[in-house]
Amino acid sequence: MDPDIHHGSYAPPHPGLGDGPVYLDYNATTPVDPRVVQAMAPYLAGCFGNPSSSHAYARTPRRALAEARGQVAELIGAGPGEVVFTASGSEADLLALRGAVLAAGRPRPHVITQVTEHPAVLETCRALERLHGARVTVLPVDPYGLVEPAALDAALSEETVLVSVMAANNETGALQPVGELAALAHEHGALFHCDAAQAVGRIPVDVRSLGVDLLTIVGHKMYAPKGAAALYVRDGVELEPVVYGGGQEGGLRAGTENVALAVALGAAARLTAAEFADGVPDRLATLRDDLHHRLAAMLPGRVHVNGPERQRLPNTLNVSVDGIPGHALLAAADPVAASTGSACHSGTHTPSPVLTAMGLDPARALGALRLSLGRWTTPEDIETAATAIGRAATAR
Repeated sequence: MDPDIHHGSYAPPHPGLGDGPVYLDYNATTPVDPRVVQAMAPYLAGCFGNPSSSHAYARTPRRALAEARGQVAELIGAGPGEVVFTASGSEADLLALRGAVLAAGRPRPHVITQVTEHPAVLETCRALERLHGARVTVLPVDPYGLVEPAALDAALSEETVLVSVMAANNETGALQPVGELAALAHEHGALFHCDAAQAVGRIPVDVRSLGVDLLTIVGHKMYAPKGAAALYVRDGVELEPVVYGGGQEGGLRAGTENVALAVALGAAARLTAAEFADGVPDRLATLRDDLHHRLAAMLPGRVHVNGPERQRLPNTLNVSVDGIPGHALLAAADPVAASTGSACHSGTHTPSPVLTAMGLDPARALGALRLSLGRWTTPEDIETAATAIGRAATAR
């Protein structure tokens, strides 16, 4: 079932990217790698057996499921028994947060998160307040989008059962000091969950080094299909199940396993490990910086980086261009597919909550572009994108 990784980080041409605009929206979703499709295909047809069955049709799917679990575990430095397959990152976040809070058995459990978390975490926290009497503290971030460890330390108490802070922000790429934050949580007897949807697959992530108890992994951020995800659950951590029933996934998520999607996630993990060995994150950082420098040269004094210059994902560039809203800039830069720092509601654009929480003024937040690179980004793509964006901004 393993994809062909003998060529290291070489990625075969992607059929979905040939004639379209330059794709710089990898943080939204990644194209499924053809090698991942090849690895999962047998489990959509011939290898159809239920891995929980005892007859011959179950053997191959059962072995494939175990191998995929081991591949995902190896990528993050975990044990295979610590990987729970889920259908999405949002579900994995729900299992982590709700599971930890309910398993704690406290009448007024205290949960701490931070203001720029993904809605999957923030909305789960609100539901825990509403439905289970939880008390939630939402920490602020500094102008770079980072949580101050001192702020977490001040918020922790004996009633705190869980802290949830993401590894990397999806908009700015800001990398939180997860190891330091997890250590503080443990000093107060609290568990630590990390939504690493944007980090796993882009930078090396080791759960032992970070000291996290729970960690979310998302397949469609690392060239696997949507619907493939996992939650790392440190051995010994007790969670309330997210789905009750037949006892699959260690009793935490019942339902017959989707072997094809598990195999896809495992294959994506293997390809990612090969890319890390070949230094792909450094290649992407070089391309990202080239894009920034080209834009700054074409638009002197008008380009401003949002988020940390250094402590960020190697593939992510979030910039605001003075004098033009991001949505208008992208609309005029036809050869580029990317995201903005705003949301459109009934024709009215509002600034990104992430950038607003960082203290950016509305004009700068509305001018933001998120340009995220990936496996198929080339130097030629960078030149094309920079030229298109620069010309569109110059015309204003």
